[in-house]
Amino acid sequence: VAHPLLLRLFDYWDQRRGARLMPARADIDPLDMAFILGNLLLIEVERDPVRFRIRLFGSHLSARSGYDLTGKFIDDIPEPEFRRAAIDSFEAMVRGRRPRGWRRDRILDDKRQNYETLMLPLSNSGDRVDMLLIGYIYLDP
Repeated sequence: VAHPLLLRLFDYWDQRRGARLMPARADIDPLDMAFILGNLLLIEVERDPVRFRIRLFGSHLSARSGYDLTGKFIDDIPEPEFRRAAIDSFEAMVRGRRPRGWRRDRILDDKRQNYETLMLPLSNSGDRVDMLLIGYIYLDP
C-alpha cells in the first residue's frame, strides 16, 4: 500500500490494536477517520452461513460507483466479477486475520479504473474477525 490516506488509516488501526492481533469495533471512532471517511467501507461478518453485510459505504465510493450498498449484503454488488473478487478477499481476511493491501483494476461505466485498497480486521473477541475496515481509493480521476 502506497497511498498516503491508506498509510494513515493503517497507522490509526495499528495504534488502536496495541499489543493485540486486531482492535475491536469499539476501539474505532469514525470521527478520528474524517480524513478518509468518504472512502471507507465497514463490513460486518455474519456467520452460519458466512455472509458480509455492508454497514458503511463511503460517499465517495457511492458517487464513483453509482450505487450505495449501505445496509446491504456484498451479494448485492451488481458486477459479478467484482462481487466474486470482493467475497474471495473478505473470506481470505476472515481466515488470515491480518491486514492486506493491493492495487487492482475494475470496470465501471465500461472503463477500466485503477484503485488501491487496504483491508483491516476488527475483532470483539480478539481472535475471530467480526468486521472489516476497508479503505478504498480510486487512483485515476
